[in-house]
Amino acid sequence: MTDVAVVGSGPNGLAAAVTLARAGLSVQLFEAADSIGGGTRTKELTLPGFRHDVCAAVHPMALASPFFTAFELDRRIELLVPEISYGHPLDGGRAGIAYNSLDRTVDGLGADGPAWRRLMEPLLRRLDGVVDFTQGNLLRLPRDPFAAVAYGVRTVLQGTPAWNLGFRNDVAPAMLTGVSAHAIGRLPSLSTSGAGLLLGVLAHAQGWPVPRGGTQAIAQSLADDLMAHGGRIELSQRIDSVAELKAATGAKAVICDTTPRALAAMAHNELPQRYIRRLESFRYGAGVCKVDFALSGPVPWTAQELRSAPTLHLGGSREAIAFAEGQVLSGRHPENPYVLAVQAGVVDSSRAPKGQHTLWAYTHVPAGSTRDCSESIIAAVERHAPGFRDLILASRTQTAQEVGDYNANYIGGDISSGAVTLMQLLKRPVISKDPWRTPAPGLYLGSASTPPGPAVHGMGGWYAARSALRNTFGLPAPDLGLTRDRP
Repeated sequence: MTDVAVVGSGPNGLAAAVTLARAGLSVQLFEAADSIGGGTRTKELTLPGFRHDVCAAVHPMALASPFFTAFELDRRIELLVPEISYGHPLDGGRAGIAYNSLDRTVDGLGADGPAWRRLMEPLLRRLDGVVDFTQGNLLRLPRDPFAAVAYGVRTVLQGTPAWNLGFRNDVAPAMLTGVSAHAIGRLPSLSTSGAGLLLGVLAHAQGWPVPRGGTQAIAQSLADDLMAHGGRIELSQRIDSVAELKAATGAKAVICDTTPRALAAMAHNELPQRYIRRLESFRYGAGVCKVDFALSGPVPWTAQELRSAPTLHLGGSREAIAFAEGQVLSGRHPENPYVLAVQAGVVDSSRAPKGQHTLWAYTHVPAGSTRDCSESIIAAVERHAPGFRDLILASRTQTAQEVGDYNANYIGGDISSGAVTLMQLLKRPVISKDPWRTPAPGLYLGSASTPPGPAVHGMGGWYAARSALRNTFGLPAPDLGLTRDRP
């Protein structure tokens, strides 16, 4: 018998399980796949010796997430922080470079440097308040109102047609749009600008770390801690019914790292119909087509600085990216798409045999798309790195439909587990002071479909676990750090 059953071993499910086990409860985690991790898996997808991140690859929240900070993730695994957080190639061999150093970034932007500083520096000064405001339920009062106001004003500015005010050239606006496009939404909009500003300020704070050896290291560190505190992990165990799971395990609480749609199906008899209708009304967004490349050498970017940038945003100018993303949301495949690419080997030589490299890349496509977009992605890279095609030893493509088949939380290839709109940041999946707690006793939802939303940060699971500790077990939140384990 167990106290808590957790469904799903993505970063949120693992965060929930670790928190509950640390509180002294017996925890059993169930994963439908044959390996843990969800969006944090690393595998040899192309050729032996080439290690590819199946979904997430670079982790802006690894050093910023309150959960990972409490868990002391940076002491458990090696997080490689590059000097360049991201690069943005433009025609003519030009590139925008976001360095970990704000001053260096400002210097590189020339006439637009002062505008970039005015945008980022106030957020950087109040980083803790910005993270607190964005990584919780937006309905609660911010702990640092000044940080919330500074962030809100800039979100409105960059989320409306006034987004070019203050900029003279095209590089800085393109950089901001490339970062904002991570949210897979309309540009400009408040939801995409908010995501872009958070990622943008983190680029100049802790940086965008790359885990040595692959993203799997994050999932494994959580799993190791769970098992060290008595938790159990059951692989290849698909859960279709919450009632049957409770009956089999005796669990007083169940936490689901699933989509609202899956929760409604699993707990149809436990939840009131009104709540089920709210879960079923939750909307999912556009998908991604992802390609992994095994390369005989590094990507020959025309702009030399890009050869040291782990993360790159391809797609051209602000206007070009906004147009391409608008086409995706209208159900079309853009001729010149936005492409997010990662060359982890520029900081982590363990990803490929000596002298060789990997490239991880995806482009946004309509939900459920079956189109193989590898040629579009290759063309986008070739445009700024002539000769790239000749370096390809092997590749592996996942269409949006196949991404959804691989991970049940990515419906139609939506890696955000729900459309990132302003309404769905407030209603994720319901408007509530405790959206992780469902009306069914002991049943909680802790996934990217709950606040604070997508990204590898563990926060959705952490909040769900704390709600369960408070409401089901009457226990305080535990210490998660390594300090507790020292003799």
